[in-house]
Formats: sequence, C-alpha cells, structure tokens
Amino acid sequence: MTLEDLQVVLKVAEFRGITAAATSLDMQTSTASAAVKRVEKALGIELFVRSTRQLRLSGAGEKFLPQCEQALQMLEQARQNIRDDHEAVEGELRLSVSSDLGRNRVMPWLDEIMAEHPDLSLRVNISDSNIDFYRDSVDMALRYGSPDDANLFGFKICDVYGVLCATQAYLDQHGTPRHPHDLGAHNGLFYQLQNIPHDVWTFTHGDQHFKVRMRGNRSSNDGDLVRRWCVAGLGIAVKSCLDISEDLLAGRVISVMPEYRTRMTELWLICPSRQSITPAMRLLRDRLREKCVGILDELAQHGHINGQG
Repeated sequence: MTLEDLQVVLKVAEFRGITAAATSLDMQTSTASAAVKRVEKALGIELFVRSTRQLRLSGAGEKFLPQCEQALQMLEQARQNIRDDHEAVEGELRLSVSSDLGRNRVMPWLDEIMAEHPDLSLRVNISDSNIDFYRDSVDMALRYGSPDDANLFGFKICDVYGVLCATQAYLDQHGTPRHPHDLGAHNGLFYQLQNIPHDVWTFTHGDQHFKVRMRGNRSSNDGDLVRRWCVAGLGIAVKSCLDISEDLLAGRVISVMPEYRTRMTELWLICPSRQSITPAMRLLRDRLREKCVGILDELAQHGHINGQG
C-alpha cells in the first residue's frame, strides 16, 4: 500500500466508481482497481460494497476514509512547510556588481528586497574588475557580458545598448556631432580596462559601420567616474544606457546621434554553478529583469535609445 494508492481510494469514494476515478486521475481503470485491492488487502477489510452499477462505502470504509483524508492533508501540509522553508529568502546575499550600475541603480533595488525580506543580509563588492568567486568570497556577480567560463552558470537579464552622451552645455560650446566623422573634434572620456583605454568607438547605421579612434584627456577604470565627468560637461562619452539612464531621464545629459547605434552588450547575473542557485538569487534575478525592462522601455519612449530597448 502506497500513498498514491490511498489517493486513488479517496477518488473512488468521491466518484463512487473506479472508472470515473481512473479518468480523473489520468490512469488506466485496471491500475486504479489494483490500487484499491492493495489497500483493502493491507487493511484486511473491504472498503467498498460492490454492485453492478456502482460502489458504495462499507461501514469500515465510512470510518477509515475520513481519517485517511485527514492524514493525507496533514502530510501535504508537512511537505508544503518543507518547501516553504527551502524557498525562504534568507541568509547572506554576497553580490559583486560594477561600480556605476551598482551604486546608482542596483543598490536601491537591493534595499527594496532587504525591506521585504528581513531575514536577508547583504554583502556587496563594488568593482569593475573581473571577480574570482573563490578568492573574493561572493556568491554571484552582476556583470556586462555573458560568462566566458564554461564552469560558470548565469541568467541573462537583458540586452544593453551603449549611448553616446554629453551635456547640453558641452555641446553648446563644442558643437553637436551629426556623424561619427564629426567626433574627431571632441574630447573623449574613456573607460579603461587593464590600463587600456576604450578609445576606439564603433557605430552602425543601417548597413554602414564606422570606427572612430577618439582623443581625450581623461580615462579611468571606474565607470562611475567616467559618468561623473560626462555629467560635469568635461567631454563626450559612450556609456551603458542603464548606467546613464537616470541622468538621461533627468535631462542632465542628452543622447547624441541616437540614430547611430554604438556597442551593444548583455547584462548577466553569474554564479559559480547551477547548484549554487538560491531562492534569494532567483528573487534578485526576477527583480533585476523587471527593473531593467522598465528602464529600457522608459528610455525608448523618450527617444534616448531610438526604440532599441
């Protein structure tokens, strides 16, 4: 006798027939009949009085079935309690995130999650450098670009477009470029990785592709600093539309040549392995997708990313 057998018996009692019960449970009539016989044999009693047209509960069945149903309900509640405990969003959330996106966008979202789940604690690593999960003691990293290590596992959050941006004051002083070839007269603000500045900017317009080597007097390995320079009117920069979104929507900077697409990348939430995924990580993944899609839609509606979001 198994738990599944008991569930069949309850269905037979509900429908007063083995065939109808089997149809409800999507099983063969012979399988349901065998389950009833196993239960009756294990108990040493007949639970049903059989007639040519239907079954009805025997006296013993009338006593047994209500207690059986109650026992199965208690067991299901116990299972649900275990699932609830397993799915609880609690413990320490150890996250690495890039400087600009982390400080100016992700941290308020994390604060929301913390307020909703008081048993959750947070440890954040703010850095634009690549993370070693074992050396740096983090559980997940929010990074631009898909995982380049086959041993890692990740969730894609969204596509992210770059935006060529500057302040209106800077453009009033130095002129507004209309074509990538006009950028040679402008001061570039560069993000650098491993001491190599990203000073070659690429653009596409339909089937046309342009590559421009920029000149500029400022570069940094901190994306947030590059954004601050841009907002201060010190030059022109290519920034992730997520990183610069708040400044674009507030009018502190404007999108320049939005009809020319700059680099595109992807935002990923990466972890060491599939086995390391926790309820907190799944919650963070879903919240990130929701928030990022909302930002991209808003940027597109205002014409900052030319409907690319």
